[in-house]
Amino acid sequence: MNKTTHWWWIRHAPVNSGGIIYGDNDVDCDCSDPRLFRQVAERLPRDATWVTSHLRRTRQTAEAFASHAGFELAEMLVEPRLAEQGFGDWQGLTHDQLRQRDEFDWHRFWITPARTRPPGGESFADLMERVRQAMNDLLQAHAGQDIVCVAHGGTIRAALGVALGLEPERALRFAVDNCSLTRMDHFSDTAEPPHDISAEDSWRVSLVNFPPQS
Repeated sequence: MNKTTHWWWIRHAPVNSGGIIYGDNDVDCDCSDPRLFRQVAERLPRDATWVTSHLRRTRQTAEAFASHAGFELAEMLVEPRLAEQGFGDWQGLTHDQLRQRDEFDWHRFWITPARTRPPGGESFADLMERVRQAMNDLLQAHAGQDIVCVAHGGTIRAALGVALGLEPERALRFAVDNCSLTRMDHFSDTAEPPHDISAEDSWRVSLVNFPPQS
């Protein structure tokens, strides 16, 4: 007997950052445009486990989607491991400021972005590993259910990389727009004991970046 877990990944609403690198800083998002929510809200399951990162822009977005879908969120789980990639000392700077401050580190990061750690931050490969761990724990606790994860662009690319068994460099190629939906299913044999989630499991990816923003 197979048990299917449905993952619904949503990126948070846009952030008015003024062009700075904000990474895992706790900033607000803009949920004022209803057009960003309606198409995805219509597709969301009504009986699902909702999970956000600890950053408030994900909770703000989850509440906006629930409002447009016409239901109340009784409870949301908070999973800090689903936060955006941390860019350490680079956060709060614009790309131009970063390039002027440290041309070498800036250039090296954009040549090998998946495995380069900003000073005091983490690489995308680091992000993929913590997202894998979070997905594993959520799967063990909620196997066979719908799980709606309101998270971040980097987080969702990482989740796709985990499901598809991609090297971090390849996972970075996905476009993940604000308020877009990415859908994947995980299939497991209920007779098997719990195991660490991996690309060797049976996965199906049915949507990526829906609807793409124009």
